[in-house]
Amino acid sequence: MKSTVNQRRKWLIAVTVAASALLLSSCTMQPASVAARSAEVRVVTSGAFTEAYKMLVPQFEKDSGHKVISNYGASMGNAADSIPSRLARSEPVDVLIMAGPALDELITQGKVMPGSRVDLVRSSIGFAVASGAPKPDISTLAKLKQTLLDAKSIAYSASASGVYFSTVLLQKLGIADQVLPKSKRILSERVGTVVARGDAELGLQQVSELVPIAGIDYVGPLPDEVQQNTFFSAGIVVGAKQPEAARAMIKFFTSAAAAPIIAKTGLEPVTAK
Repeated sequence: MKSTVNQRRKWLIAVTVAASALLLSSCTMQPASVAARSAEVRVVTSGAFTEAYKMLVPQFEKDSGHKVISNYGASMGNAADSIPSRLARSEPVDVLIMAGPALDELITQGKVMPGSRVDLVRSSIGFAVASGAPKPDISTLAKLKQTLLDAKSIAYSASASGVYFSTVLLQKLGIADQVLPKSKRILSERVGTVVARGDAELGLQQVSELVPIAGIDYVGPLPDEVQQNTFFSAGIVVGAKQPEAARAMIKFFTSAAAAPIIAKTGLEPVTAK
């Protein structure tokens, strides 16, 4: 009888030790499992979406468990920090957020996955002056034309809005010869910052890039007849290390929860159906 009790006691001890080992193993493996589900998503976004992006990323990181590594650059041009320049030197990137037409060009070049483009927002172009300076009237084509002729200096971006200003808008107004010589193309800096420190009297850029800049007053958008609305879109880079996390981020940016935050920055959100 005593032998039977001892055997049962040994059996219970063995079971307890095994259960403890299993529990310890489970606890040890859990962080690795969580780590396997999280990812570092590398993103480069152009200026128009930057303010909305900075507000949205912390929530995405909290909800998803992913870590976002952010960089910024123009959708086009050859500045060192522009998106084309970054891709040319093979910087590791998962997601690009940039002007839709420029993203399409990268898809054509085989640098962005076909079918990965998702429109996030629609952006319009506007003007700003230094804080406290008189705001010119640009409400009609005639008044816009006169404002541009009267301005002593004009700053415009090296990206989508600036290309439109220098190659399309001034030609439509018939004043390219008078206005371009006193206009400055701004590289790797916000146009609003240039205007704020007094290096240009008038600044033109995407509205969402002007609104958050301290030291300037937003004048208003271009008149409807010459306004250019641009979709800013996301795409996944060919060879992305974290394509699934990238898709999750893009989906979040087009969610109903993201829309009110985006709208606050002067952009029109494109919400997924």
